Formats: sequence, structure tokens, C-alpha cells
Amino acid sequence: MPRLVRPPLRVIVWAAATVALLVVATLLWRGSDAAATESTIASPADVPTGTPAGDVSAAWSTDAALPAATVVQSGRVLVGSRHGVRALDPVTGEEAWHYTRSNARMCGLTVTNGVAVAVFATADRCDEAVGLNAGTGVRAWTRNILLRGDATLSSTDRIVLASSPTGIVTLDPTGDNIRWRSEAPAGCRLLGTAAGSSGIAVLQRCDGGEVAQLRLFDGFDGSAHWSRDVPLTGDAEPRLLGAGPLTTLLVDGEVQAFAPADGTVLASLPVTGPAEDVQAGDAGALTLVRADDQLTALDATGATAWAVPALGLPTSGGSGKDAREATELLVPEDGAFVLRDTVTGVELGRSAVDDVPDRGIATTVGPVVVLRLPDRILTYR
Repeated sequence: MPRLVRPPLRVIVWAAATVALLVVATLLWRGSDAAATESTIASPADVPTGTPAGDVSAAWSTDAALPAATVVQSGRVLVGSRHGVRALDPVTGEEAWHYTRSNARMCGLTVTNGVAVAVFATADRCDEAVGLNAGTGVRAWTRNILLRGDATLSSTDRIVLASSPTGIVTLDPTGDNIRWRSEAPAGCRLLGTAAGSSGIAVLQRCDGGEVAQLRLFDGFDGSAHWSRDVPLTGDAEPRLLGAGPLTTLLVDGEVQAFAPADGTVLASLPVTGPAEDVQAGDAGALTLVRADDQLTALDATGATAWAVPALGLPTSGGSGKDAREATELLVPEDGAFVLRDTVTGVELGRSAVDDVPDRGIATTVGPVVVLRLPDRILTYR
């Protein structure tokens, strides 16, 4: 019988070291970001054509953590969760692609310029950002970013705004560079922020102050445009609504609209109903204010261009040039979604429906109406 020969000691040591290295590598992989990340991609969306029918009914719906304002981008409906992003087909509600990280918490999600931007926290801080093609899910960029754990995201054309009570950071959504940062002054905190066509608006309050300050910055270089004191006379703190063509603020029972050049108050709209129902948006050169079940469109001078009944806001569902040049808006109304001319507010069409929830933001994707509520998506067809 052949005699078994014990291998040399160096071979035994080498083999043991190799096994130990494989075990360590496996453990490191299992705990790595790469192992915790799961993603799929899809072909570009085949955006449906057509318009909503004269009578529509509820189709699919989903509960989700949602981006601010629009959820429709590049023919997809973008929704978030604790650990990532999903893109859904607007007609069927089926998933087209997803990006999730099981080892991280998603701090915020926003969509603009065809990119879904998400920020994740792996510990106490929100410190990792990723940009994903909204139509396909293909990763466009990733970068480290140092934000507080309570940071939130919003966006406008070519600008992503990350904000917290102590400061703001702006990013380029189609690249990965930080444009500029601004910290709240010592002893002050930010009550609200907004990104829009006028720039970046900030509402701040300082300790012991009897007034708050509304400030407007250039969205691209961070230079200050103007600052205006806001008296704190009511029981409720003022609320920054938007930074569209006119910056809008809910304060002391009215919505005030401020000129982008110098902060002059150009319009004041009284509010008699619940403050939480007040919304603001924009449509091209018009600033939209929804309060007391009425949607008012203000022109660049603060004059009312048109006013119609409404239970929510319209949005073009696009970004950049597409959003600015939208000629039609879908307005949620009691018992219908009403298609209106952007400039005149004239009714162009109507889709009757049994029940329209309050405070929604409506978008059309071909024959489908997508209604974004604070915590869920409803669709009608």
C-alpha cells in the first residue's frame, strides 16, 4: 500500500492562511455596501399616448415615501421606501426597476432633469448620494456628502436642495458636484426651505427674535438676492410655500407673494380655511396658490391671471424646458380632473370621477391620471 506522507509545514501554513483569507473575504463581502445593494435596470419607458377619458375610475395605488412635488419623470412613477427607490409603470403599476440598500436608511428622494437623486444614511448622518436615470435605473453617479440625519431633499430645474434646520447644500442633479453650501447663522434655525425658478428661498428664525427672515439666494452660485423681515404676530409660525416665479409664504392668515428681484410683496391672498390645506406651485411664468378650495394663478406682477375651483395642484410632470413650456394643466376638482389652458385657465376637457381626495398633485401620463398625495399614489384611468 502507498505510504501517506505528511505535507511540509509550509504547505499546511499556506493552506490554513488561504482558508482564513477566504473566510475573512466572505465576511467582509457580506457586510459591504456592494453586497447590501440590490438593483435592476430597464429599457427606456414606452410613454403611452392619448389623454384621459371623459369618465375615469380608480386603477392601481401604492403607499410610499414620496419625493416632494412631482413623482412622474421619464415615463415612470418614482416611489421611495426606507431602503431605496422603485420606478413603476404608470399604466399597470408594475415595477420597472429598483435600487435598494439593506444596510442603509434612505434620507430623501427627489426627481428632476430625468434623474432620481437619493441620499442614504449608513450611521447617524446622511452621507451617501446616488443619481439614477429615472427611466432606466442605470446609475449616473455616486458621491459622499456630509448631511445631518434629519436632512430632506427637494429640487427644481438643474438644482437639488438638501436642507436641515442648520443649513442647506445644493447639488447638480446631472453631475455629482456640490454647487454651494450655506449654514444658518449662530443662534438661528431654518423653519423652511424651497427650490424654484426664482432660486433657493430660506425662512429662518433666531433665538429671542420677534421677526423671522425670508431670504432668497441664487440657485447656482448662492449669492444673496434679498432678505425680508417677517413679523411673528400669530400663534402659528409662518410657512414657506415655494420659490417659483414669485416666492410664496403663508403668514398671519394670508399667502404673500414676493418679487424675485427685491422681495417686494406683490400680492396677498386671504386664507380662511385650514392652513395645512394651502399649497403653492408654478406653471411656466405663473405662480399657483391653492387655498380655500380655489386655485389662483398670479402673473409676474402679482395680478390674478385666473382663478378656478380646486382640491389640489396641477403639475406638468416634466422638468426644465418641458415644464416651463407646458400649455395644459390638469386641475383636481370636486368630482373631476379638469384640463385647463395654462395661460388663460380656460377649461379644455374634463374627466369625471366619483371621488377626488384633497391636497393631491395631479399629472397626466397619456391616458392615466397620477395623483400624488402626501403618503400615497393613486391612479385613474
